[in-house]
Amino acid sequence: MLPSASDLLAWYDRHRRTLPWREAARDPYRIWLSEVMLQQTTVAAVTPRWRRFLDRFPSVQALAAAPWEAVAEEWAGLGYYARARNLHACAQAVAARGGFPDTVEGLRALPGIGAYTAAAVAAIAFDRPVVPLDGNVERVTSRVKAVEEPLPGARPRLAALAQGWMEQAAAHSRPADFVQALFDLGATICTPRNPACAICPWQAGCEGRLAGIAGSLPRKAPKPVRPVKYGVHFLLRDAEGRLLLRRRPPSGLLGGMLGLPGTPWREEGWSAEEALAFAPVPGLDWRPLPGEAKHGFTHFELRMTLLAAVAPPELRTDGEWWPPEATAQALPGAMLRLLTLAEAATGVASPAHRAPGSGPRKRTQTGRPA
Repeated sequence: MLPSASDLLAWYDRHRRTLPWREAARDPYRIWLSEVMLQQTTVAAVTPRWRRFLDRFPSVQALAAAPWEAVAEEWAGLGYYARARNLHACAQAVAARGGFPDTVEGLRALPGIGAYTAAAVAAIAFDRPVVPLDGNVERVTSRVKAVEEPLPGARPRLAALAQGWMEQAAAHSRPADFVQALFDLGATICTPRNPACAICPWQAGCEGRLAGIAGSLPRKAPKPVRPVKYGVHFLLRDAEGRLLLRRRPPSGLLGGMLGLPGTPWREEGWSAEEALAFAPVPGLDWRPLPGEAKHGFTHFELRMTLLAAVAPPELRTDGEWWPPEATAQALPGAMLRLLTLAEAATGVASPAHRAPGSGPRKRTQTGRPA
């Protein structure tokens, strides 16, 4: 039995979630921004940051014209910082061409827009009959069609099955609503744990439910053990209590973001002598602080230690001096973890505790691929 697009849309019309990016009249800029922010981040964390970002950059032209430093500052704490670099580059490309293209192919050609984001913007902003495959759609599709092949290998099949629903006349006539209905179904009914099958509009045609395996789907291949990398960073305060920050190189992890100066990150640990070669000011009394800060990136776990010193008067060095209270919105989550480590060691309050949205948050209900 083919799940009915009409039934899903009728359910959506009664139970759709109220999300701020749905309030705009299909504004592709706001929809695109929400989709980029929602990658690997919770709706609750994104909502206030999305509003604040729009207050600062109300249009794609404003974002394109902004200096990178302003964009990086506004993105701090959202994690996965390559997204911010791609966001800025894409805004500049869109502004240069006079607006967003309205097809999947045109959107896919823009910097930093992957297959998922192109399909989502095309469907939601421009009513193109395409189904983007995010975590919700994967889960709904695998359960409705009882696909037991594990992820990620099952994704091509799931994508084809999900796209097949768009062939129904009801879905084809309302692509934007149908896609968002799938998102909402996965986020509120067909949840990762304990799906509410009894109230699901697609329960009658759900092959996974009928087979008694819905709750175990989608299956996932075992994850490889993430390697560990190590780094040493330097906490330098001046007489006023300000911190020395430096902007990281534009490419690579946390590219272009502010951070505490430090060594590169590598798979071997650092001896004190090796680490001190990277000190922002050689010759100071750099003292190790107890403890270790851990931060998880997609492909490895980072473990960092801290060396601390006090800057002599009239010090001249590369970087920017920031008061601690201002760093909460300027530093990425990995750096805020270092400040929390410093607080535990020295008793000096860390701004990380006052930084909403700091650090990466896995999007447990509505995860988006790129």
